[in-house]
Amino acid sequence: MRCLLCADAPCSKVCKNGDPARAIRAIRFDNEKLAGQWLASCTDEELEAAERACIHYDRPIRIRELRRCLSVECGEGATAEPVSLAIDFCGIRCENPFFLASSAICTNYEMVARAFEAGWAGVFYKTICLQDIREVSPRFDAVQDGGKSDFFAFRNMEQLSENPVEMDFDILHRLKRDYPSKVVVASIMGQTEEQWIDLAKMAEEARVDAVELNFSCPQMRLAGMGSDVGQNAEQVLFLTAYVKRSVSIPVIPKMTPNITHISQPAIAAYFADADAISAINTIKSVTMGDRAAVSGRKAVSGLSGRAVKPIALRYILEMAQVPMMNGAHGKPIELSGIGGIETWRDALEFIQLGCRSVQVCTAVMQYGYRIIDDLVLGLRNYLAERGLTKLDALVGEEVPNFVTPTDLDRDTIVYPKIDRERCIGCGRCYTSCMDGGHQAIAFDTEKRQPRIVGTKCVGCHLCRLVCPTGAIGTTKRIGKK
Repeated sequence: MRCLLCADAPCSKVCKNGDPARAIRAIRFDNEKLAGQWLASCTDEELEAAERACIHYDRPIRIRELRRCLSVECGEGATAEPVSLAIDFCGIRCENPFFLASSAICTNYEMVARAFEAGWAGVFYKTICLQDIREVSPRFDAVQDGGKSDFFAFRNMEQLSENPVEMDFDILHRLKRDYPSKVVVASIMGQTEEQWIDLAKMAEEARVDAVELNFSCPQMRLAGMGSDVGQNAEQVLFLTAYVKRSVSIPVIPKMTPNITHISQPAIAAYFADADAISAINTIKSVTMGDRAAVSGRKAVSGLSGRAVKPIALRYILEMAQVPMMNGAHGKPIELSGIGGIETWRDALEFIQLGCRSVQVCTAVMQYGYRIIDDLVLGLRNYLAERGLTKLDALVGEEVPNFVTPTDLDRDTIVYPKIDRERCIGCGRCYTSCMDGGHQAIAFDTEKRQPRIVGTKCVGCHLCRLVCPTGAIGTTKRIGKK
């Protein structure tokens, strides 16, 4: 986690028989089991040179020690024949489910072309409109974990594309011409019915694969646009229907999370015959401090990044559970998930709740298009480990496991148990249980050993969550006395 993820990494440049930077990146993006393949052939001398070449501002990454930790599993987990991640979305064949989300990461031809070359399956191009877009400076802020460079959450005040409309549609036309196997989606936003229809027709004339209707941008300068529309199910219904009648390509409304029940506008989009739904856009938020100010003044704006993923998953689940939308009464409406996706495991969670594609933004802004390598690698390996050959098998598989709180088991309990070999005696479990739990852990200060007090334990598992070494596990589920 301390690695700076350098561009053109100096550590790898001095290692002729391996790629330390790629190994570290694999670990960072949840592919630890596969990381050894990039260090297996390195000599100790090369890795020592790689450590000397490390430009970390504090102290070098201990690459030799890292290789020793991975050596047992070097090469294990890698499939001999890569599993295909191809999947259909809105009737369009996608080489994998990974798309660039409509944002600052896809604002011109050169950017999207580089992403396609890197392996991204498609793009939801930055939203095109007919208004004069004038952005503020600075427009970004970040909530960082303990002062580290990684974003825990990311706040932005950016609106839509600043390019002339004709330029953007020409870019989309050229992208589809030059990369016919990639999926190109035009994201649009109008202020009147006529503007929505005109922009959709221009998108179809540009030969894009689909059009996304941005009903969700939370920081529009002009009223009656963005999330103002997405919060109104009636407007979602009529505007989606107008566009749907005007073009023959798939139409994908984008929902706002700045609403209590996202299923209401989503159902409206369903009745307007939308082909799919994108969700979510950024969440209205406030960040404080000097970095959040524009000329000394501050405003509510959108939040993205890892912190919003649980909220995004909640909205995806809410839509996936609507019977008419999941195909219980006819044609289902497909989902494209957005919100806090950094690793393949993040993407997997969206897919397991019903998404056939996922969109990434903030992670690309931090780490670049190169994260597609580990998104694809990890998801392929997961499929192979489960013996699955098609990504479709994962779509929506977790939805049936979600019930209402009323339906949860309240007659049994699972007690925690302490692994003495892994416990280092820090006492974190004791402190948390005493001050935030049920005072069910005793702590021997001389031997530095915690002990579960079964007569007081309610099985909340706060202790297991705070344990820094993973020394607290679970026992068998039993009936409550």
